[in-house]
Amino acid sequence: MKNFTLYIALLACLLASKLSAQDTFEAKAKAIAEKIESITKEEKAALKLEIESVNKELEAGTITNEQADEKKLKFAETRSKNIETRVAVEQQKLEELVNQKVEGKIKEEEFKPNTFEVFFSKSSGKNKEKYQKRRDSIARTSERRTTSQFVFAMGVNNLVTDGAVANSDYKYWGSHFYEWGVTGNTRIFKNDNLLHLKYGVSLMYNNLRPTDNRVFVANGSQTDLVEFQYNLDDSRFRNVFITAPLHLEFDFTKAKNDDGKTIFRTHKSVRFGIGGYGGFRLKSKQKLCFEVDGNNVDTKEKGDFNVNDFIYGLSTYIGYKQTSLYLKYDLNPLFKDNAIDQNNISLGVRFDFN
Repeated sequence: MKNFTLYIALLACLLASKLSAQDTFEAKAKAIAEKIESITKEEKAALKLEIESVNKELEAGTITNEQADEKKLKFAETRSKNIETRVAVEQQKLEELVNQKVEGKIKEEEFKPNTFEVFFSKSSGKNKEKYQKRRDSIARTSERRTTSQFVFAMGVNNLVTDGAVANSDYKYWGSHFYEWGVTGNTRIFKNDNLLHLKYGVSLMYNNLRPTDNRVFVANGSQTDLVEFQYNLDDSRFRNVFITAPLHLEFDFTKAKNDDGKTIFRTHKSVRFGIGGYGGFRLKSKQKLCFEVDGNNVDTKEKGDFNVNDFIYGLSTYIGYKQTSLYLKYDLNPLFKDNAIDQNNISLGVRFDFN
């Protein structure tokens, strides 16, 4: 009976500790990241099964190679849309979470005696001694050489024309970008914490809002900005890309020495990253909001708008702990064959949640 009571008490402590941890910004952000990763895995697994079924039909001779390729493409497009739709829900949750943090509605994660410590402090000296030894052992353990992070970034977005962003055709504060993804971070040298290789996968949402009541119109191979016939309340052009970023990260977090053992940590001091990204376009969409004869009209036009199907560029960030100033620049122009090249540029804030 005594042992049973002890187990019940421990279980209650664990539950209380877990619930307390879930109140922090870091814990909630991590939960959203895990959900996004789960969505991606589910859709990829479903796509794999669908591709296998097409291959079986092809082997059985019931469809041709052309029909098989067409089916595979449709399945891939459907799964890609599913990922985007489901992840968009998590994006909204994350945006709300960031807003709550900015407004101070979510408490910071801080060290304080948890429920286990309180319980063992009141328990027998033997249990307390065992717990303290385990806690000391954990404290002396260095972070794994490879860690993972959930990355979220947001800020302003625009196009560089003739090497300048000045006198832009797009609103400076109205045009914005979002990016989120998962990264791996590997310490390059076993016994030095300065250099890390950072790699992963991200979704980039680049938005442009034209000035002077204009919209994008595809005229053959050219995409032009033209004045709209009605008064626009909003004109927004969005391009969505999936990318693979790669950075060399300098982490100035100092190593600690504990009883002769070197302990490495990341994201505890100033960090600087430089590198680039490459990927492909998932979709382009133009949204217009205007009024006709007293009626509000919202339209959404999907198409390629002659936007490049592939994207590659340079990016860099510098900051402290999990928060950084983030800059990225596309090396290839936004539109394939326009007479004047315009390259996308983004500047904002980036969060790397360990």
